[in-house]
Amino acid sequence: MNNLPIIDLIIIAIYLVGMVLVGVYFSRKNNSSDEFTKAAGRIPGWAIGISIYATFLSSNTFLGVPGKAYGSNWNAFVFSLSMPFAAWFATKYFIPFYRSTGEVSAYTNLEKRFGTWARTYAVVCFLLTQLARIGSIFFGISLTLQALTGYNMVAIMLVTGICIVVYTVMGGIEAVIWTEVVQGILKTLGALIIIYLVVMEVPGGFREIMEVGFKENKFSLGTFDLDFVNSSFWVVLLYGFFINLNNFGMDQNYVQRYHTAISEKEANKSVWLCVWIYVPVSLLFFFIGTCLYVYYLNNPEYLNSIKLQAASEQLGLVADNPKVQELASIMKPSGYGDKIMPHFMVTMIPTGLLGLIVSAILSAAMSTISSGMNASATVFTEDIYKRYFNPLATDKTNLRVLYISTVIVGLIGMLCGIAMIGVKSLLDIWWTLSGIFAGGMLGLFLLGLISKKVGNNAAVIGTIVGICVILWMTFSYILPENLSYLKNPFHANMIIVVGTLTIFLVGNLSQRILKK
Repeated sequence: MNNLPIIDLIIIAIYLVGMVLVGVYFSRKNNSSDEFTKAAGRIPGWAIGISIYATFLSSNTFLGVPGKAYGSNWNAFVFSLSMPFAAWFATKYFIPFYRSTGEVSAYTNLEKRFGTWARTYAVVCFLLTQLARIGSIFFGISLTLQALTGYNMVAIMLVTGICIVVYTVMGGIEAVIWTEVVQGILKTLGALIIIYLVVMEVPGGFREIMEVGFKENKFSLGTFDLDFVNSSFWVVLLYGFFINLNNFGMDQNYVQRYHTAISEKEANKSVWLCVWIYVPVSLLFFFIGTCLYVYYLNNPEYLNSIKLQAASEQLGLVADNPKVQELASIMKPSGYGDKIMPHFMVTMIPTGLLGLIVSAILSAAMSTISSGMNASATVFTEDIYKRYFNPLATDKTNLRVLYISTVIVGLIGMLCGIAMIGVKSLLDIWWTLSGIFAGGMLGLFLLGLISKKVGNNAAVIGTIVGICVILWMTFSYILPENLSYLKNPFHANMIIVVGTLTIFLVGNLSQRILKK
């Protein structure tokens, strides 16, 4: 077991206590469901923008992005490059639409447009997406803290989860936003510190990193060929555009923030501020991965412990077994993925700074989980409880339901994180799950927003066909070899692209046929 120095433990404890105290402070204002979900519309645009940025910059970014860049290249950075296109669409169409309706839930309009089934379907997709996201982030933070402390990953999830639940339940959306402002600054500072420490350790510094990076093709954004089978530039760009369109247009985490803004203009500012901060900062995390690659290429002896751990896990043997030693000696330096950042932190970051970096990673996890919990609780209360169980509920009852559902979402999210223990790539598992759950939801929403003439029957047909396509693309890999011609030929990231377009196009086509 590794033991963090007492000063680092104190720094981490101060951070956790501070976050809980923020929730206590804002709890005095949460006297109504409107305060809990919209903060009565009094949050400035700059704070919302940093809050959205902090939600994007989760522990998936903090750990998964450097691990991805370390093991391959900068292909995944194309996801960030797609954000301005989605942001333009959001500020032109989504934000004016939501601000005009005044509905705190992103899915109420679907019922008005197509009926109860559409709203229910979107709500289920959203909740599944959030549970997958919260679970992947719990897994990411426990992976890091286990490397630093040696404590059980399940225990780590429970401790951090309790802290998150407490300040989210007590403080509501206002506590979530203002803590994310602090967390966004802390995350960015943590990234800069890590880059500085790695560059200082590489002989030749920045120049050496750039030379080796270009030589090893580490800065590649992927092939520009029209290749939709592998992770080409175009596959990631399309995936990023559609998933960010879903984030800005359908994800309750973001839609709810539009209502907390003082005005529509401030809401628009918040989206663009998020984009202009996130794109360069995400680049920093890719650069960290390349820096770590060059560092360990020059110092392969520092990888011994992680090589032995990976080898023993692969063989199911103890680390000192001769077979493990033999396998570890031939393992490629690029084969460690998400484990490379925790390994560098535990071996190379000095006392004091380590506590700050761990707090930054904790903030990356806590901001996304807390906003996901608050948004999920809001959706459950507005779209399930008030819609189906108690339409005439008092505001006091609604507030109680918000509290209870926040806790339940947090607990289920922890269980999802436990179920993910052992996955190879944190970023890959999150991208795959989000693409599956979000594809149908976004297609239906665009159908309702853009295609004004499409009716309920056509929307049902489009959604059913779209779901079938998504299920086929997701699970066709299990088909036997004699049916290989029926397998999905596209990359997994194309699921949301194809699923969304299928619902939109089939819905429009069905409407034309039904009118004849």
